[in-house]
This record gives sequence, C-alpha cells and structure tokens, in this order.
Amino acid sequence: MSRQVFINLPVADIPATRAFWTKLGFAFDDNYSDDNALAMIIAPGQSAAMLLQRDFFGTFHPKPVADDSAKEVLIGIGADSRDEVDRLVDAAVAAGASEPRKAQDHGWMYGRSFDDLDDHTWEVLWMNPAGPASE
Repeated sequence: MSRQVFINLPVADIPATRAFWTKLGFAFDDNYSDDNALAMIIAPGQSAAMLLQRDFFGTFHPKPVADDSAKEVLIGIGADSRDEVDRLVDAAVAAGASEPRKAQDHGWMYGRSFDDLDDHTWEVLWMNPAGPASE
C-alpha cells in the first residue's frame, strides 16, 4: 500500500511563502489553499507540504506552536542529480533562504541544506541507487 505524506508547517506570511517556493519551481494545489494555508506539491500524488499561517496551524493541536529557538525536524527532499541539489539550494538562497552548513559529499550521497523564510530546514539529497557500494 502506498502512503501519501503531508507535512504541516507554520509560516508567518502566506504571500511571501508562496513567492519563495514559486521561485524554487514548486507548484500549489489551489483547491486546498487559501488565506490561511498553501498546499505545496512536493511529489504529485505522493507528498505535499501544508504551509499554514501560524495562528491557523495552532488550531490543529492543543500544545503551543514552537518558535524558531530550537529545531524539531529536518525535512529531506530527494533530487535526481548533484546538479539538481545545487540548483535547488542556490535558488533558495537567492530567494532569501540561508544555508546553515557546507555541502556533505560522501561520494555515493551528496546533500546541501537551506533554512527557508520561516527557519524550517530542508535537506536536499541525491543518492546513487547502488548505495555505498558504488564508490
């Protein structure tokens, strides 16, 4: 059975968030987007990020919404090549993201990270399907 994944993240500014992710080449499902939420398509039919206005995000759980003083999660996105990793992270930085650490190159696996406008960390990874044995 295939399982879809929906990541829910609080954001401060819906229009700025849409503009940022659009610059990176991501699309949105406007059937599930409004002034409080953006349904960003990561992999059609497989995964999406629900980017929710902070106050609206807070209505989904009784605990307080975390601030940016600590990390709770790192979100990984696969890329088809090393060049795609670089293209996506470079585009994110050009659109206002920051890069929290240097690229990690293990030969068979290559990755870079960026912190988006709301300080969510996205790790973009390319892995050789043959795995570590391919080195």
